[in-house]
Amino acid sequence: MSALVSLNNGLKMPLVGLGCWKIPRDICAEQVYEAIKLGYRLFDGACDYGNETEVGEGIHKAISEGIVKREDLFIISKLWNTYHDPKHVKMALQRTLDDMKLDYLDLYYIHFPIAFKYVPMDIKYPPGFYTGEEDWKKGILTEEHVPYMDTYRALEKCVDEGLIKSIGISNTPGALIQDVLRGCRIKPAALQIEHHPYLTQEKLLEYCKINDIQVVAYSSFGPQSFVDLGQGLAKSTLPLFDHPVIKKIAEAHDVSPSQVILRWATQRGIAIIPKSSHKERLLINLKIDESVTLTDAEIQEISKLNQNIRFNDPWDWMDSKFPIFH
Repeated sequence: MSALVSLNNGLKMPLVGLGCWKIPRDICAEQVYEAIKLGYRLFDGACDYGNETEVGEGIHKAISEGIVKREDLFIISKLWNTYHDPKHVKMALQRTLDDMKLDYLDLYYIHFPIAFKYVPMDIKYPPGFYTGEEDWKKGILTEEHVPYMDTYRALEKCVDEGLIKSIGISNTPGALIQDVLRGCRIKPAALQIEHHPYLTQEKLLEYCKINDIQVVAYSSFGPQSFVDLGQGLAKSTLPLFDHPVIKKIAEAHDVSPSQVILRWATQRGIAIIPKSSHKERLLINLKIDESVTLTDAEIQEISKLNQNIRFNDPWDWMDSKFPIFH
């Protein structure tokens, strides 16, 4: 099992989990089940990933066979942009819980600080980047006028009702985090961000540490996560696995470049959620803390690779402009 970190609400969260983004539905249940057998206890999902039913199937197969109990697991999902209006927040959460056949989530993020126009579930679910037929034809996304704190306070009520244990924020810049801390009743337990050697976000990490908010990295391998999506920037950026600095450090420790990148994160207390379909790689990722320990100089050398390259930027979504990082 992974090492554990303590959240600001007293819950223990595994430092290494399995990210469920882009796991195909036809193999998702079995991958989750096999990951639990290997020792994974944290599963990071989302409404937008479109595979929550299958994630739940894998979880319940493991529980039914006595491999784990529900309380042994740390299950995460995310509120999609379409459901930011307070009257839709609990409804969206309940759909996730129903799909996964769970009574509660350990952590529930607001996926992005962007409120899309509401789309009823019987029209399209998950809605993804769809805010109506006319918008789709024009290649635009329509927003709803919902302040972020209104959404956040609706989640606080879900904590009160026992439907979620922790509130998370995701893809959220520092100024908005500061605003949340000023106005919240229940402090956010975690912040999930794009984080890799090309995008280190050091000041944001320091601010979260000061305020006892656990940082969770997604897309730890940088451009690798976005090449298959056809993103031009990802294709034109040197893969981190091929970067001379990463390769040099990997060779010095007789490990793979991916192990170096993941350990660079966990050694600084940042949680990770890498995905893999290979049993051997899953196990290597889970045991990353045992496989290599980087020197302070190596950690600093990797951090100096920062170029502030962001591969997941809402400014580039369709023809709509969301300046959350600008």
